[in-house]
Amino acid sequence: MNHRSFALVMIFIVVLFGFLSSCSSADATDAAMEADILPINLTWSINVVGSDINNPNGDGSGVVVCKASAKNAVRYGFKFGNGAVQESTTGELQHTFTEPGINDYTISVFAYSSTSNMISILKTVTVLFADPVEKVDGLVWSDEFNVDGPVSSNNWFSEIVPPNNGGWHNGEQQHYTNRTDNAYVSNGTLKIVAKKETYTAFNSTKNYTSARLNSEFSFTYGRIEVRAKLPEGGGTWPAIWTLGSNITSVGWPSCGEIDIMEHVGNNVGRVSSAIHTPSSNGNTVNLGIINISNATSDFHIYTADWTADKIDFYVDDTLFYTYNPSTKDNATWPFDKDQFILLNIAMGGTLGGNIAANFDQATMEIDYVRVYK
Repeated sequence: MNHRSFALVMIFIVVLFGFLSSCSSADATDAAMEADILPINLTWSINVVGSDINNPNGDGSGVVVCKASAKNAVRYGFKFGNGAVQESTTGELQHTFTEPGINDYTISVFAYSSTSNMISILKTVTVLFADPVEKVDGLVWSDEFNVDGPVSSNNWFSEIVPPNNGGWHNGEQQHYTNRTDNAYVSNGTLKIVAKKETYTAFNSTKNYTSARLNSEFSFTYGRIEVRAKLPEGGGTWPAIWTLGSNITSVGWPSCGEIDIMEHVGNNVGRVSSAIHTPSSNGNTVNLGIINISNATSDFHIYTADWTADKIDFYVDDTLFYTYNPSTKDNATWPFDKDQFILLNIAMGGTLGGNIAANFDQATMEIDYVRVYK
């Protein structure tokens, strides 16, 4: 090989080596660029607009403001309930819920990196939307029962511990449970179900189960409206009522009791409202009765309008009883302090009476519970 040929071969080898080195370096760079970048440390907060100690579920606008932050994130997504994901590059997004009343919602947030890797977390929030079309002006608390599944623990507490050595008051024959067998939400209504079954709890065996729900919300004065369809069956004793929040300190009947609706399954259509105070309780003289022929087949609105002066009781728009004692003192009027709402079906007892031999189960359906001020 002459010197010229040798030089050309060497130049070719150097150029080829440089080219291969360049390709190898580019491939390494491309591989590094394509490596996954993972978002981490995702945190976020929800602010319900207008919420404070007196309005924990907001001012009725239904507006929430979400703020999210994550390391390595370049964009965020927010999913409100079953809606579509809404994106934000800043991690902040405002949303308005428009379902009337107070409802629970699940909100999910997603953080995405530049390589589209994603992490997510979710939270549940309770929000009030006061829709004037639905005439909810003055609504301060409600449960519309629009979320299928267990009863909202934000709104209700299942009372299951019997107070009388394994038994409930008034000779009732049921155990109350916190199972979804006895209380659940579906298709827009709460179902409280009384069932015939052998059930042992608290060293006591009963032949019936049911649910007793106490509202987590308490209030002084207001209009309570409950739209409900009552259960059928001899021995059923459904009730919509309130008790004084101070019952643990002063006891019953000093705390006061307002029975908005009680129904006797052995006397279908007999609906009563009653007041229990130290001056008259148990078989109280403070009682109003109305007959509703279709109480177990149709929904009706059961209302107590409680003011500082009196308590009026209605079914739908019919006023049928007013409690207004001429003297208001601790004996006759313990109704100047907070009360909470109860929903339950008792079985048997002093008012329920004999339980039908063929009783299997019965359901009280409740469309909504609303409190106005």
